Amino acid sequence: MSEDVQKHSVHTLVFRSLKRTHDMFVSDHAKPVSMDEQSRKLKMAAKLRAEYDAVLHMPVLKEGKDKGSNHISDQYSQQAYSALPGLDPEYLITGTHPYPYGPGVALTADTQLQKMPSEGAVQSLALALPPSQSRQQANLTAASVADIHRHAGSAERSQPTSLLEAGGMKNSPLTARKAPTMPKPQWHPPWKLFRVISGHLGWVRSIAVEPGNQWFVTGSADRTIKIWDLASGKLKLSLTGHISTVRGVAVSSRSPYLFSCGEDKQVKCWDLEYNKVIRHYHGHLSAVYGLDLHPTIDVLVTCSRDATARVWDIRTKANVHTLSGHTNTVATVKCQAVEPQIITGSHDTTIRLWDLIAGKTRATLTNHKKSVRAVVPAPQTVHTFGSGSPDNIKQWKFPEGNFIQNLSGHNAIINTVRPSTRMECWSLELITAPSTCGTGGLGTTSRGSHAAVQPGSLDSESGIFACMFDHSESRLITAEADKTIKVYREDDTATEESHPVNWKPEIIKRKRY
Repeated sequence: MSEDVQKHSVHTLVFRSLKRTHDMFVSDHAKPVSMDEQSRKLKMAAKLRAEYDAVLHMPVLKEGKDKGSNHISDQYSQQAYSALPGLDPEYLITGTHPYPYGPGVALTADTQLQKMPSEGAVQSLALALPPSQSRQQANLTAASVADIHRHAGSAERSQPTSLLEAGGMKNSPLTARKAPTMPKPQWHPPWKLFRVISGHLGWVRSIAVEPGNQWFVTGSADRTIKIWDLASGKLKLSLTGHISTVRGVAVSSRSPYLFSCGEDKQVKCWDLEYNKVIRHYHGHLSAVYGLDLHPTIDVLVTCSRDATARVWDIRTKANVHTLSGHTNTVATVKCQAVEPQIITGSHDTTIRLWDLIAGKTRATLTNHKKSVRAVVPAPQTVHTFGSGSPDNIKQWKFPEGNFIQNLSGHNAIINTVRPSTRMECWSLELITAPSTCGTGGLGTTSRGSHAAVQPGSLDSESGIFACMFDHSESRLITAEADKTIKVYREDDTATEESHPVNWKPEIIKRKRY
């Protein structure tokens, strides 16, 4: 006959288990865990061994063993005590005499409890004892400190005075440290005028070379954009559409588009297959002074006299960011390829580094004292950029804008700065051939020649508004105020004897600002 087992709910079973557990541990509920004496002793022994293990076993002197071990060994064995549980018995070191086993020191109640001397006492006694015969012989045959330095090849001037006197050598005066000087630049052929291209009716304000290195584009104050053949210098096409000076042009490497901006507040996108405008980018409230295309993403950045820079989506014409913060005209803008960063230079004498993703200022550089009209990133292998101002050219480091150095020498407004494999600098009115000073570094001017002006033009209109290397870096194209475009090349017939470098070494004096 089977009995029916009463079934309970899960809630009842859990409650009963909780009650039984409470009854079992109610006696010591909320009380600290009782300490185990053996565990506590083992813990203390481990800590003391870790801290004092190096001084628990002192070395025993042979002299002490020979003289006093026979008549005091019994006394030490009686004074032994167990200092720590689980450790070997040790002896208590007491008394004030530094060396209880020394000559003339009687074993008293104050000294006989000491097992071993202190380290200082051992050293003092060793110095007081007369040297042995073997030690005297070793001193006679040992080399002096001066001999060791001489055989090692060290110069006398690098040795301390005390060592020189001990070794018997004469003291030589210390030579004054020379100030660092600028290394002599490597000679290279000078640049000479190769071709003069005429066709514009006003100042030529901007230049751009297409990625295939077959032609280049110029924008002028005559409101036209002209496309020229790079090899022959002949005019291929003229584009009209702006109603004021064209201040900036750029050719896209990702699409067959040409971008232009001008003082008519307009930013245009030209389709080079149909030679007509396909997009307008509206938003600037004043003249647009410059533009730049991002090398890796479809983004266009423009700067204007309304003290702002704007980021545009090329495809949708949307104004992604409006970069506000400058207090005067933003004269130049550049994009960095490595990081999502934008550089702007303004007439308020500041340079701003912008975060392209957030659309906010990352750093503001206030070292310049005059308007900043040109900024240029170095080649991608060197994470630096340069900025040009009438006072000097400065070199900075990405991404925080840390100041590196000044490059002085220009005494006129710097409208343009361009990089190549060597970062070369060109002024408004003077074309200077660059020096070779390392890959990607800002160089010093080693040779200069005035650009020849167009016959009939005024000398005051000999300024250079823009310059650009072709992609082979064998030709330099300049846009000038005499309404012409000039192409420069290196002189193949020049030699180091016929065109020496006019250079004098100078002491390097780095300025903070």
